[in-house]
Amino acid sequence: MYKGVLDLHSYLAFAVLALLLLAILNAFIGLSAKRAFLPKDRQISMLALIFTHVQFVIGLVLLFVSPYMETAKQLGMGAVMKNAEIRKMVIEHPVINLIAIVFITIGWSTHKRTEDSTTKFKKIGIFYVIGLVLLLSRIPWSQWL
Repeated sequence: MYKGVLDLHSYLAFAVLALLLLAILNAFIGLSAKRAFLPKDRQISMLALIFTHVQFVIGLVLLFVSPYMETAKQLGMGAVMKNAEIRKMVIEHPVINLIAIVFITIGWSTHKRTEDSTTKFKKIGIFYVIGLVLLLSRIPWSQWL
C-alpha cells in the first residue's frame, strides 16, 4: 500500500506544481493586461486549489502508512528532531506544506470577496506564489527525482 500511495503522491505533485504555476502566470498576465477576471480565470485558480488539497490529503495518508512514521514512533520526538531526514519527512514536509496550502486557500477565499478584477488577480497571484515557494522549499528532492 505504501508504494502505491507514494507513487500517487509523487506523480500528483507534478500536476500540482504545474497547475499552481499556470494559475500564477494567469493571474500576473491578467493583472498586467488589466483585463476582467473571467470564469476561465476562476476555473484555473480553483483547479489548482483542488489539486493542492487532494495532494495534501494523499500526503496525510502517506504519512501515517510511512516507514518514517513507524521509525519516529520508535525513536521518540527527541531523537526525531536530531535526525535531519526523519525530521524533514515527519515534521517539516507536512507542516510547511500545510502552511502553503493555507496561503493558497487564503488567496482563493479573499479573491471571492472582491469585485475588482485587479484585486482578484493580485490576491490569487501573491498568495499562490507564497504557497508555491513554500511547497518547493520542502519537496524531498533527493527522493523525488
